This record gives sequence, structure tokens and C-alpha cells, in this order.
Amino acid sequence: MRRGGLKIRILIGLAIVAFAFIKKCNNKTMNPYTDRVQNINMTSDQEIAIGLQSAPEMAQQHGGLYQDQKLQSYIDMIGDKLVKASMAKQTPYQYEFHLLAYPNTINAFALPGGQIFITYALLSKLENEDQVAGVLGHEIGHVLGRHSAERIAEHDFWKTISTGASVGADAGGIVNSIGKNILLGNGRGDELESDKLGVLFMINAGYNPEEMIGVMKVLKNAAGPNRTPEFQSTHPDPDNRIEKIREAIAEYSGQ
Repeated sequence: MRRGGLKIRILIGLAIVAFAFIKKCNNKTMNPYTDRVQNINMTSDQEIAIGLQSAPEMAQQHGGLYQDQKLQSYIDMIGDKLVKASMAKQTPYQYEFHLLAYPNTINAFALPGGQIFITYALLSKLENEDQVAGVLGHEIGHVLGRHSAERIAEHDFWKTISTGASVGADAGGIVNSIGKNILLGNGRGDELESDKLGVLFMINAGYNPEEMIGVMKVLKNAAGPNRTPEFQSTHPDPDNRIEKIREAIAEYSGQ
């Protein structure tokens, strides 16, 4: 009886794993803006809805919006210039740029669908308009690359795989650990792809892409000597990013 029960568990576990892989195959989508096949389980309209719904809460978590219309207009101007000069304008996304009041946390991020945020702490460290364009161009790259939607789908995939492994062989913890490491590596890939897209957007909009390297130096200095090693971080090391940015500049400057 015990052996029969184990066999049933294994069969159920295998069925769950098979379901996860079939679902992932059915979710394969070609991103026309990056020419990359992705695992996506939501539409662009759903991404936009998630971003719009989450934006007020995200702003609240980061000290609210910075109450200076002149600076906000400055951010809007740069963001709009980047969008209008690039393939981002061809996407269905609704790009909106928000300056957050956080005075100490150096950060910028994008929600699915086009909601983009930069903290005042980061803005105050940037030396010129080109560097601001580098930050915003990078975040536009995240939206256009559909990175949040891809991470959500990949997380769902590994969650289902982990469930199947738990049912079939009590190995859910091992599979979950493998999944986390893969997602970590994918996250670093997202950052490098967004850096490359940001360089392209800067060039198209007439900004100096070399200033993206200045942004990396700001981030490196902000992290300090005790920054998290790259293998433990969702972001590549700034020095590695600088090398890839130089490669992108060389590639796109010849167009």
C-alpha cells in the first residue's frame, strides 16, 4: 500500500511538472522590440492596468511625490523626449514619469506598463541632463523589455515546478533554490538589456551616451565598498555594466 501510494505521488508530481512546462511553452511570446522570445502570461493591457493600480502605493512607500512642479516638469520633458525619439513610442504602453520625495534612498524603477519612478536622492546626485536621460532610458528599457511581466511568469513557473517536486519527491526546497538562482541570473540579464536599450534611446534623442557611464559611477559610489557581490545581487556589478555600456555605445554609434 505504501509503495502504491508513493507511485501515485510520483505520478501526480510528474503531472504537475508537465503542466508547468506545457503552460510555459504556450506562453512563449516574441517581443518585437527586443527580438527576444519570452515567457509572458499577461497582455500589454494587463501590464498597464497593474502599473496604474500599483503606482500610488509605490509612491507612498517612497515618501510620496516630490513637491516641486519645476523639477517634475524637467523629468517629464526628458522622459517624453526619450520616448518620442525611440521605438518606445510604437508600444501600447503609457509612459509616465514620477519624481519621488525620498531624500536618502538612491533608486529608480519601473512598473509594468510604463509607470517610471526616480527618487530625489538619485536625481540630486546626477550631474547633468544626459545622466538623467540615462536613468530614465534604462527604466523605459525595462518597460519595453517587459521584464516585470516576464519575472512574474517565470516565478509562477518555478512555483508550480516546486509544488510538483514536493508532491512527487519531497524535493520542493531544492527546486525552489534552483529557481531562485535562475531568476537572480535572469534579473541581471534584464539590467544589462535595459542598459543597452537606454544607450540606444539616448543616442536617438541626441544625448551623450557616455554619460550612462557616469550614472554607473554614481551607483557604485552610493553602494560603497561593502556592496553586495554580483552573484548575490539582482543587479550586475557597476564595473561589468560599464564594460557592456561601452560595447553598446560602440555598436550603436556606428549606425
